[in-house]
Amino acid sequence: MDTIFFAHKTAVIDENCTIGKDTKIWHFSHIMSNSNIGKRCNIGQNVVVSPQVILGDNVKVQNNVSIYTGVICEDDVFLGPSMVFTNVINPRSAIIRKNQYLQTIVKKGASIGANATIICGNNIGEYAMIGAGAVVTKNIKPYALVVGNPSKQIGWISEYGHRLEFDNNGLAICKESGEQYQLKNNGVSKIEGCL
Repeated sequence: MDTIFFAHKTAVIDENCTIGKDTKIWHFSHIMSNSNIGKRCNIGQNVVVSPQVILGDNVKVQNNVSIYTGVICEDDVFLGPSMVFTNVINPRSAIIRKNQYLQTIVKKGASIGANATIICGNNIGEYAMIGAGAVVTKNIKPYALVVGNPSKQIGWISEYGHRLEFDNNGLAICKESGEQYQLKNNGVSKIEGCL
């Protein structure tokens, strides 16, 4: 039977993993038991995917990322080089807290920049963009652009990754796609069917 995904010869893939069609797993990466990776994902070099992690379709994981138990990434998520997830809020070497892992959900289309840190138990909204080196200590709204340590929101971002500038009516247009967005009640949504 042909393998439906590609794994470099140095990759380690434990038993009882689910790996989708056309996914690529590169040098020195470790996919641990009971993890679930979708279709068309790209797992870079030196990546660890821990047990019970779920990656949707078309997730891009850059080099040197560890995705710990408790993390769920929906479709089309981008995880930048050396970004960090945590899974315990108060880790101690001498105290076992494996039953205290907090869930972190990265929603569809969100991007997390290089060297950013996501403190466990915080969710990243759809199409949000976390700047390089940011430290996320709270939930992030859909389409939010956040930077810094601790991270703070500095604007809004389109699904194509461009900063949105809203007019007096709370409307903005993505300069690449032409899609329209509305700012209302301190939240952004895409106006469907408008180009």
